[in-house]
Amino acid sequence: MKRDAVSPAPNPGGLLERTFRLAEHGTNVRTELLAGLTTFLTMAYIVFVNPSILADAGMPRGAVFVATCLVAALGSAIMGLYANYPIALAPGMGLNAYFTYVVVQGLGFSWPAALGAVFISGLCFLFVTLTGLRAVIVDGIPRTLRIAITVGIGLFLAIIALKNAGVVAASPATFVTLGDLHKPEVVLAVIGFLMVAVLSARRVRAALLFSILAVTVMSFAFAGNTFHGLVSAPPSIAPTLFALDIPGALSGGLLNVILVQFLVELFDATGTLMGVANRAGLLTEGRMRRLDRALMADSVSVFAGSLLGTSSTTAYLESASGVEAGGRTGLTAVTVGALFLACLFFAPLAAAVPAYATAPALFYVACLMLRDLADLDWDDRTEVIPACVTALLMPYTYSIATGISCGFITYAALKLLAGRARDVKPVVWVIAVIFLFKFIVLGEAH
Repeated sequence: MKRDAVSPAPNPGGLLERTFRLAEHGTNVRTELLAGLTTFLTMAYIVFVNPSILADAGMPRGAVFVATCLVAALGSAIMGLYANYPIALAPGMGLNAYFTYVVVQGLGFSWPAALGAVFISGLCFLFVTLTGLRAVIVDGIPRTLRIAITVGIGLFLAIIALKNAGVVAASPATFVTLGDLHKPEVVLAVIGFLMVAVLSARRVRAALLFSILAVTVMSFAFAGNTFHGLVSAPPSIAPTLFALDIPGALSGGLLNVILVQFLVELFDATGTLMGVANRAGLLTEGRMRRLDRALMADSVSVFAGSLLGTSSTTAYLESASGVEAGGRTGLTAVTVGALFLACLFFAPLAAAVPAYATAPALFYVACLMLRDLADLDWDDRTEVIPACVTALLMPYTYSIATGISCGFITYAALKLLAGRARDVKPVVWVIAVIFLFKFIVLGEAH
């Protein structure tokens, strides 16, 4: 990737230079700070979206807001200081929806038990990272299923966004139908989505954030929303801090939930880390050891998020915007972390953001997640059919777990029956057998 030359750090012997090796990476403090601001603006929407989604699970919105800001700040700081990577972390889209709409609402588990499942999946994540198994598992899963999981989560987010916006509604005859387009909430959501799309097409970095704030402002005038102020002291995190229920997660049949969370975290975080790092030119010989550190930072963040009180944390693809702006070192990530800490004082604004204001951003993210469909091998039926099964069953069964389960089983079965069993690596057989056993014994795959 072509990039403009920048002058080295003005003080080669300074603290920032010694910590982040700015001159070695051809960057300087000003460039890194601007890159951090760019990344933050593209992903700051999560401080509004995550509390909104987890509140549907019964979690205290204020405490989740604080947990979101803290874990994003902590994870990004660890990534920057330990791995020296310009990649930010925060609670992941898709996993927060899985936490709320599948585990809590769908399966009926309490949110503390769901946090316990996040904690355990974080420990598993940490274990496979420390032992080197992470690379083995990722290499063993076919690229087709990895693409399908991303696309399926996008479709799952899309139906949630459309429901929250009021664009679709329940129907006893057709299951879903068009909502009431005369409601101000629906109109504002449509305007918000068009705003996101137009601003993004015009390369506005903070398109999602601007859309959320604009719809929220309009909601006070047209949808009866109430303004409670802009700045205040952060709410208490006590309701969610260390509130996880590990025994409840283990005794409540959440092992399948843990496996699904683990797999999604594994593919999402690893793919994002490697993709953004490659864009920044950090996957060259001599710098690969830092990728191991980045994977460790990501693993620790999942673990920390469950303790603070939020769904799984992951590396953010939006970090690529900071890389495009010149970010090459961990100073970019540390800058993002500092800005998330500053967000703690905007809790009243976050509390005033309605679901239909975040829905357009959610739907836009879902649209972007569908682009990977182009990478499927549409001429190989044993590859594309399992991918379609995986992606389509997620929204149509309202379960990410069911889509992943059926996808792995279909992939193994088709390869076996088509005489191509040798194409299937051992990891896929193991996962497919686990999910099949779950179907046979319990009759479900949530």
